[in-house]
Amino acid sequence: MPKIVDPVVLTQALIRCPSVTPADAGAQAVLAEALESLGFRCMPLRFEAEGEAPIDNLFARLGEGRPNFGFAGHTDVVPVGDAEAWTCDPFAGELADNIIYGRGANDMKGAIAAFVAAVSRYLAAHKAFDGSISLLITGDEEGPAVNGTIRILDWMAESGEQLDMCLVGEPTNRAVLGDMIKIGRRGSLSCTLTVDGVQGHVAYPHLADNPASRLVAVLVALDTEVLDEGNTHFQPSNLEITDIVIGNPAANVIPAQASAHFNIRFNTEQTTKGLLDRLRAIIERAGGDGLSYRLNHHQSGGAFLTPPGAFSKSLADAVEAVTGTRPELGTTGGTSDARFIKGHCPVAEFGLVGSTMHKIDECVAVAELEALGAIYEAVLERVFAQ
Repeated sequence: MPKIVDPVVLTQALIRCPSVTPADAGAQAVLAEALESLGFRCMPLRFEAEGEAPIDNLFARLGEGRPNFGFAGHTDVVPVGDAEAWTCDPFAGELADNIIYGRGANDMKGAIAAFVAAVSRYLAAHKAFDGSISLLITGDEEGPAVNGTIRILDWMAESGEQLDMCLVGEPTNRAVLGDMIKIGRRGSLSCTLTVDGVQGHVAYPHLADNPASRLVAVLVALDTEVLDEGNTHFQPSNLEITDIVIGNPAANVIPAQASAHFNIRFNTEQTTKGLLDRLRAIIERAGGDGLSYRLNHHQSGGAFLTPPGAFSKSLADAVEAVTGTRPELGTTGGTSDARFIKGHCPVAEFGLVGSTMHKIDECVAVAELEALGAIYEAVLERVFAQ
């Protein structure tokens, strides 16, 4: 009979690996050892690209049949910040008053440990089952996401590995475990707008062209534009100005250039091309005659939705069975690696309450961690029963 994996012990072991992106620090070896003890085939995958640090990833599979149920997550973590501000060593995995402290406890080494614990309990109850369970684990979710999940998925396609559904263990709950499942995410479009002008003396403005004045007028127009009203599953798209850069040290000089950065979190009512066309129209209208400008952009992810269906129902039923709460199907928050998986199979996200992720004294309560494992086990029960 497969051993039962203790999610507390595994969470602590993973936290003790200081896997700040792009370092792995042994985290995936710890995970692979636990998975191999359950019968998984583990395939370490190291990817690198020019100009980027090499990244360690892990694909593991148990079984050969269908459906192939996937758990996806990341072992990399963000930096600890001011280590002196922590009440404990951020990489000690300290357990105090039934709370585990450490970087990654909440986002998302705790959820990965819950994956493994759930599988171990499911296997103990089912010596044989029709189907497969796979884990996609990256070390590049908190970083550029160039050599992580997207490369694992490419490798899977080349190797004939196909998922039928995937559950990402990112923290999704706002206040209590069970209040939200994510079935989609907004897209993220980051832009830099640079306005050119003509430098001159402030006492002779007719001999200059002030780019700061033009930029301010444009930013007001952008900030007040209503992009859409949202839809059934998404809140309205939103533009936020994040920085204004002029860098002019002289009080009596009209600058030659002014720039601003802004980000748009957009829903499925929008496309990148449509947004860029609309931005340029607003800029040219508000900037005035003779405007000279450049608009550069970077999209880290597009908006997507996995429509409610059998998979999200199984997940919601499992959450309700364990917590007594029927979760909302939401799309709020930032981007996640689900944006890469959505093109390969139905994907949803469910994990811990995200109140301490990326914070000083990041932590997870033992009771919450064990309940998450019970939910994941209940999901497996429902998926393979079907």
